[in-house]
Amino acid sequence: MTLQTEFRNAMAQLGSAVSVITTDGPAGKFGFTASAVCSVTDQPPTLLVCMNRNSYAHQHFKQNGTLCVNVLSGDHQGLSGVFANASLRSEERFLHDSWQVMSSGAPVLSSSVASFDCTIDTCHEVGSHSVFYCQVQAIRISEQPRGLVYFNRRYHTVGGDVQA
Repeated sequence: MTLQTEFRNAMAQLGSAVSVITTDGPAGKFGFTASAVCSVTDQPPTLLVCMNRNSYAHQHFKQNGTLCVNVLSGDHQGLSGVFANASLRSEERFLHDSWQVMSSGAPVLSSSVASFDCTIDTCHEVGSHSVFYCQVQAIRISEQPRGLVYFNRRYHTVGGDVQA
C-alpha cells in the first residue's frame, strides 16, 4: 500500500462538516462541495478553504475573490451530491434549493446551518490544491439543529437535542 493510499484511508477516519462553497462576480457563479474547511483565527475571523486546482471552477473563485461557506444540514445530502457532480453545468447546481446573497454577492443557501460570507485574503498552492485564507465579512446562523458530516466515506447526521 502506498503512503498516499494510507493517507487517504486514515483521513477517511477524520469526520468533517460538509459545506457547499459558492462564489459569484465578474467570473460568474460557481459552487462545489467541500469538507476541507476550518477556522484559522477569530481575530480577525478567518476560515481556511481547500480547493483542488483541477476543479472546473478553481480559476473563477480566484478571479472573483469572494466566497461563501454554506454549512449543510442533515437534510442536504442530495444537495452535496449536486455540487460534487462534475457533469452538471454551474447554473444547474443553483436550481436546487433556495439561494440569497449577502455582502460579497456570493450565493448563500437559505436553509444552511450557517453561512460565512468571505473575501479571499491569501491563496497558497500546496500539492494539488489551493488553500484559500478567507476573511469573514458576515455570518448567518440558522436554528437548524442537525449538521451533515462525512466520516468513513459516508454521510452522517449529527446534532439534535443536547442531553444534560
